Amino acid sequence: MDWVELRRKTFDFDVFACVRCGGRLRVLAYVKGAPRVRAILEHLGLPTACARWAPARGPPQAVWC
Repeated sequence: MDWVELRRKTFDFDVFACVRCGGRLRVLAYVKGAPRVRAILEHLGLPTACARWAPARGPPQAVWC
């Protein structure tokens, strides 16, 4: 079973259905490898670094404390 069929069966969501017209979408390219992805993101002016983790917070204080 491919990932499209698995996602459709699991989440009842067809990844190749157009949200505007309901027509079928198709894959134009499959990009594999970090250097290629980074080059495309840089060309589009999008960030290439991973998002930074926020520091952990303490538990919320109770109203009566």
